[in-house]
Amino acid sequence: MALFCINRYGGEEEKQGEEEEEDAEAKARARVLLERLRQQAKARQLKKQQEAQPEGGEGGLSGGADPGLSPGGGKRKSRGESEEQSCAQGQKKLKKKQRPRSSSEERADAEEAADGSTPSKKKDSRRKSDVPQERTEADSEEDIKQQENRSNLKNKSSQRKKADEETEGAGTRKKENSQRAEGSQSTKEELSLAALEEEANPPPSSLVVLGDYDRRPVQKVQPFLPQWLAQPKLVQKRIKDNLVPIGEVPGIHPRLLKKLQMNGIESFFPVQAEVIPAILQSASNGYLVGQGGYRPKDICVSAPTGSGKTLSFVIPIVQVLLDRVVCQVRALVVLPTKELAQQVSKVFNIYTDGTGLKVVLITGQKSFAKEQEMLVQKKVTGYCSLADIIVATPGRLTDHISQTAGFSLTQLRFLIVDEADRMIDDMHQNCLNQIVKAAFQVENDSGSNMLFQRTKPGPITAASSCYPQIPLQKLLFSATLTQDPEKLQQLDLFQPRLFTSVYSEKKTFGVGTETEQDTKKYTLPEGLSQCYVPCDLNSKPLLLLYFMLKMKFTRVLCFTNSREASHRLFLLVQAFGGIAVAEFSSRLPPNERQRTMKEFEQGKIQLLISTDATARGIDVKGVNYVINYDAPQFIRTYIHRVGRTARAGKVGVAFSLVLRIQERRFLRMLKDAGIRDIKKHPVKGNSLKPLVQKYEEALCKLEKTVKNERAQKRA
Repeated sequence: MALFCINRYGGEEEKQGEEEEEDAEAKARARVLLERLRQQAKARQLKKQQEAQPEGGEGGLSGGADPGLSPGGGKRKSRGESEEQSCAQGQKKLKKKQRPRSSSEERADAEEAADGSTPSKKKDSRRKSDVPQERTEADSEEDIKQQENRSNLKNKSSQRKKADEETEGAGTRKKENSQRAEGSQSTKEELSLAALEEEANPPPSSLVVLGDYDRRPVQKVQPFLPQWLAQPKLVQKRIKDNLVPIGEVPGIHPRLLKKLQMNGIESFFPVQAEVIPAILQSASNGYLVGQGGYRPKDICVSAPTGSGKTLSFVIPIVQVLLDRVVCQVRALVVLPTKELAQQVSKVFNIYTDGTGLKVVLITGQKSFAKEQEMLVQKKVTGYCSLADIIVATPGRLTDHISQTAGFSLTQLRFLIVDEADRMIDDMHQNCLNQIVKAAFQVENDSGSNMLFQRTKPGPITAASSCYPQIPLQKLLFSATLTQDPEKLQQLDLFQPRLFTSVYSEKKTFGVGTETEQDTKKYTLPEGLSQCYVPCDLNSKPLLLLYFMLKMKFTRVLCFTNSREASHRLFLLVQAFGGIAVAEFSSRLPPNERQRTMKEFEQGKIQLLISTDATARGIDVKGVNYVINYDAPQFIRTYIHRVGRTARAGKVGVAFSLVLRIQERRFLRMLKDAGIRDIKKHPVKGNSLKPLVQKYEEALCKLEKTVKNERAQKRA
């Protein structure tokens, strides 16, 4: 069996060598055949000329005798006639391609293939035959050429098989070296080579081949955006260089200016200086009617984390509602997390203090009945609202819309959606649609409210304009606001205006030349420095300990991808010792989370290990470093994580521990988002060796602690 395999593979190698030799021989034969075919073509053309001219003509006799010995004038004439003849032959070939071959022609091809006669014999027989027979043979040759050309282009594998069969049948040619040089081969091979030559140097014809295969640069398809997305209002990204004194922003109430100064705010950030006047202008005629009687435009704001987006909607809403008489729900702020809702509620309470406006927080931290008591009160005349401004999370809000009697949003003037991109992604909960439906719900009771009864917006007609209507204005804020028109369409925005700091700057190189940078999808804080550390899975805890103990990092916010991972990392660092550490995740009760956050802001905790619960919009004061212990899987998660530091124009550093297998994907994710200023910060293995022994002891303690926790859960 082994001998059989050896012979088999050895035969294949010999076969490959023979194929290479035959390819070289085929090239040599091709040259001889082409020259011979040219001579035959010239001879046929001269014979046709001889028939056309009267007998005894000198030009015809000299051309018929020998084309190479004709005089100079005759030679030039024969060349011109040969070019015309080649054009006629090309047109004949095109006609014959359309005509199917007859069975007699196929039989003639088979006989010629089976015949072993050499080309020299065929040439002699053609000279002896008369002119009509010559023409039929030429036509059959052209048909064979076209048929072979089509078969070669359609199937290359079948051509190789035919070539192998022809080489097997040409064993006699290998013995005779002289015949090899002359190119004795079968008629099929001759015709295929002639067809290839005709493809390389086609005869001149009046036909034009459309299309070619030239390489051209692929043009990048630019997305087609609506005008409000394509031409937004640009906001300056550099906070420190573009501060605006609060007295220079027009339209702010003196009472609010005093509140701002009391809280130590002397200047507005660029986002605040642009958005606050825009919202105040839309309510310049009061909150009951839009400017000029028209419906106000919706506003979208896309600005980096820590740029002051919260204050940019708190100030104008409080100012618009200062003159309200009846307590109704006029403003509703929807936020994705409880911690963020608490933070926004605190800002509203600061600026509504002493104004009579009531702010209610609905996050589910209190019982449902207690929240109902905070929202509505039942009197003899019916239910009355106890809230002017509601700050809520989506789930709890929808519960009150469907279950709380007397809770009404029909007088809602402002709908604020903070972290709008996350709300859009969670549209399966249908929260925003329920809010809009409740805002346009028809009330059964009659009275003064019927004067401002709201109906869903539609075409402007004389009937729809005969009575005033409270407009509903939507305000969207996010650091990673999507530009997907299909997603934004779900919000049903009305003539929206976009304020954004996400744009590419132009750098000037030389005189009068400007080069635009790569388009950025997101903007990071100005004072943020970014680094990534390539590492292995086993060295990640050691790197975190190295940063805390050797590099002396303080006030570090560390992110993991799950609450189980954050809990185990917390237990490991706690077992190692020497670091004031705490965890922050949804597994802890709300009171404990608030206490942990206060201790971190006071500096009692140096390392706070958290999930993405703190990544969305929460203003954690005094964060010097952000460490992505687990590399984020999505760019928006990365933007919100690193945005917890370098807030309000301050300086911060973000480190990402990236596994080597994740490094390529991580860098590509940042590059696609237009983030290119991240630096590689490798840590040598020798610097981690002093921590290894104590780290192994901490692992043993961790194992025991995890077993005890599992036993307690089972019990």
